Amino acid sequence: MSSKPMYRQIADALRDRIARGELKPGDALPTESLLQAEFNVSRVTVRQALKQLTAESIIESIQGSGSYVKEERVNYDIYQLTSFYEKLADRNVATHSDVKVFEVIDAEPWLAEKLQLGADDKVWHVKRVRFINQKPVNLEETWMPLMMFADLTWEVMENSKYHYIEQIKKMVIDRSEQELVPTMPSAEAIAALAIDAQKPILEKISRGFLKDGRVFEYSRNVFRSDDYKFTLVAQRGTPAGRNASRD
Repeated sequence: MSSKPMYRQIADALRDRIARGELKPGDALPTESLLQAEFNVSRVTVRQALKQLTAESIIESIQGSGSYVKEERVNYDIYQLTSFYEKLADRNVATHSDVKVFEVIDAEPWLAEKLQLGADDKVWHVKRVRFINQKPVNLEETWMPLMMFADLTWEVMENSKYHYIEQIKKMVIDRSEQELVPTMPSAEAIAALAIDAQKPILEKISRGFLKDGRVFEYSRNVFRSDDYKFTLVAQRGTPAGRNASRD
């Protein structure tokens, strides 16, 4: 009989199932009640086991949903302008967007400046939460000129904004100017992404430009920092005079 505490034995058993592929990244673990019944232990013991696996970054808990096998972080290549869905195209995961706000508002002066609009122009204001395998990973707030996208719909924003712009509107996207800022989560982000109020997150602020120079969006994206990794490529140039001959 094992001398290990029961909670460690349960953690070992679950870890072994994950290693063997019985439980795959993104899969939900059995509920606490099922684990109680399977190992004939108390709920406190089960929670100790789950807490240990969480500390080891093997599983993660999503408030109101349960515990899941932790997935590999999404690689966010700063130099590759791709949509949320395109970034995940090579992974066998279910994704969707939950639109929280979809409205037309007046462009306030700061927003009109960002979108290169006039004082009387109106904009779409959209908030949506992006999900991977039912887990919220990204809170996005976007503003887009109404005059450019008069036929924008709720359904479009539940799917791919870039697909709509390129395939439906036949516009050519050129680039996005982006800024990454570490920050503490707002009450809205804490609620939307089920994150720790004391844990810093990453906010990406961006402006998207069409080939003709027009700004087609201004966005703020908040990411769960444990779900994303950001890739940048830095090339070393040749400073003036480094290779110059000396007198």
